[in-house]
Amino acid sequence: MIARVVTELSLDRGFDYLVPAELEEKIRIGSAVTVPFGRTLREGVVLALPESSPYPLSKLKPIAGLCTSRADVPEKLIALGQWIAEYYCCSQEHAIRTLLPAAVRSGKIRPKTRKLYTIAKSAAEAEQLIVESAEKSSLRSRALILRELRSAGTMSIDSLKNIPNFSMSSLNTLLKNEIIAAEEEIVRADIFGDAVIMPSKPLPPTPDQQKALALFDEMRQGKTASKVMLLHGVTNSGKTEVYLQCIAKVLEEGKSAIVLVPEISLTPQTLRRFRSRFGDALSVLHSRLSERERYDEWNRINEGKVRIAIGARSALFAPFRNLGLIVVDEEHESTYKQSESPRYMARDVAVMRGKFEDACVILGSATPSAESMFNAKNGKFLLAKMNSQANDNAAPVMRLVDLRLENPEDGNPLFSKPLIEAVRDRIARGEQSILFLNLRGYARVMVCKECSYEAWCPECSVHYTYSKSRQTLSCHLCGNVIPAPESCPECSSPTVRFDGAGTEKIESIARAVFKGARIARMDSDLMRSANDYEAVLEKFRRGELDILIGTQMIAKGLHFPNVTLVGILMADLGLSSPDFRASERTFQLITQVAGRAGRGELRGEVYLQTRKPDNETIIHSMNLDFAAFSAYDLEFRELFRYPPFSRLIAVWFRGSDEEQLADYASNFTEQLRPYAHEKIKLAGPGPAPIARIKGKFRYLLTIRGEGLKVMRQALKVLAFHRKHPGDIEVAIDVDPQSLI
Repeated sequence: MIARVVTELSLDRGFDYLVPAELEEKIRIGSAVTVPFGRTLREGVVLALPESSPYPLSKLKPIAGLCTSRADVPEKLIALGQWIAEYYCCSQEHAIRTLLPAAVRSGKIRPKTRKLYTIAKSAAEAEQLIVESAEKSSLRSRALILRELRSAGTMSIDSLKNIPNFSMSSLNTLLKNEIIAAEEEIVRADIFGDAVIMPSKPLPPTPDQQKALALFDEMRQGKTASKVMLLHGVTNSGKTEVYLQCIAKVLEEGKSAIVLVPEISLTPQTLRRFRSRFGDALSVLHSRLSERERYDEWNRINEGKVRIAIGARSALFAPFRNLGLIVVDEEHESTYKQSESPRYMARDVAVMRGKFEDACVILGSATPSAESMFNAKNGKFLLAKMNSQANDNAAPVMRLVDLRLENPEDGNPLFSKPLIEAVRDRIARGEQSILFLNLRGYARVMVCKECSYEAWCPECSVHYTYSKSRQTLSCHLCGNVIPAPESCPECSSPTVRFDGAGTEKIESIARAVFKGARIARMDSDLMRSANDYEAVLEKFRRGELDILIGTQMIAKGLHFPNVTLVGILMADLGLSSPDFRASERTFQLITQVAGRAGRGELRGEVYLQTRKPDNETIIHSMNLDFAAFSAYDLEFRELFRYPPFSRLIAVWFRGSDEEQLADYASNFTEQLRPYAHEKIKLAGPGPAPIARIKGKFRYLLTIRGEGLKVMRQALKVLAFHRKHPGDIEVAIDVDPQSLI
């Protein structure tokens, strides 16, 4: 028997080993093993059990043994990992490593256990022993222990120590004489705490929900050609209720489900709804858990203790053996893209995992990605539309404010007169408002009026952002923070000004304009943990706030019936980005944040402030017309052969010596050209839009076209199997979400 094993070494290949006879019944694909490698022993994972090896059997070394410190990986996840390595141009080791949380992979964390004590005798024998022990003063401690155990059934040592006159020697004597027994129990971290969740029952489905559920039943029963459904539902149409009822169907079949949310900040509210429906028999997987919590949650799933996993990207690799459904909520979100190798897109990997495991996949969004809509139109995905809000509410009233016509002398240019009046009206009526600006900080740039000096980060090609509350300048790319100077560093003039605006400035202006209003701000400068996020949202939920100001973290997933007004302060902000997805992201963001208004009985109103009222994206956003925007966006992409009409690969080059970097990027590109054909276009390499980050220059090469499999293989060889000069790094991003 032969096993092909991949080790922790980044060699991007498996090595063949003989399986000793005593291990033949224990070794399987995904087994964690210890193997001889050179003069050392290495830990690895079995990738395959081939019938033969290209090497003589006499040359193969035997596996040293099973690795008891590491968990095995489900076989179908191994297949998924190998696909990730091939498609996303990373080493097999790196892909397999991604399947396991670091806390599980390292083997350093061991299960926490505690001893539980019970009476080992029959009830009659136990009663007799209690009576006999109680009669002798020297044995009364034993009688007390036995009496408490008889009453409780099972007790831990901590509980036993609370017994008056408890004696450890008495406990040990009872154990030695086999009057009581002790067994070890694994203790898991309690991620839910003391939060009380009221149970809920399935809601009667709306006609749109019923159609989606019927289509899911056909998928589940194998009556459709595809097992991937794009659930395109307007905001507040009840997509989550569809998820809940679909999961219930899967659980009835004895299968498991994974629910992905795009951001950790959305996990608590999603968890609350799922716990209310399914109780605590579910698990949470995301990066803000402690190492111990991640270890415990993964093992609860691996041991079959739970059948639902909820979380961000990493939850996709939950080790279920009988997976029935994967839900990807807000499937359009770019946060599903991993920023480090392997740079996988969780939405697309979810579709592949569903394929490998014959599981259904639901991709949900009010504003689906161009790729998903394209797949739905071509029949690759099934399409379920939910065009009405679940409570029959009308869509919010959209009001356009042309900032070019606003007179700054009559008010602050960041707050138009109509918006100010609308917010004041809501405060007077006891209703709530959301003000949205997708920029944090107080000002975007510090400028000297005398010499025109601008404060740039010395490590990155971006301006410092000014924080008034902290009196600092900070870079949002490298994290560098310095005190804000009181005078110009160049000419010492005190006439420095801070231009541009972020959420901190919006909060400051709002407190001045709406005196007495209860205001809170939510952005990543303030929200350091999920608890911070939940605390603000809970105050807003209870009506203790009039205005909530924030970035995109308040744009999606929030349901507050008393919010009747949303103000989008700079709606065209993202349109200036030199990225082919800029229009799509702008439309999605506007639609998502607009969907926070009017989710209760009162109709919502949205004020969209812009300096580009004639822009196609702004026009479609004002009409909340996804179909028209999608047609416009797809037409643009088809014209320039951008995804989904072609495949796209971005190759990033980073290095501290720009001249050396430019030469190497050019040589790298020339070595790739022989693998191109008439349907593949190479553009670049050249300086990236943000030319420098963390002290390193950045060059970008894009590869666009069809039939990129051979190109991907060549890229892996050039990027990972060859040494790069100096400190140059090469990163490959297949299906990039950003070219900035």
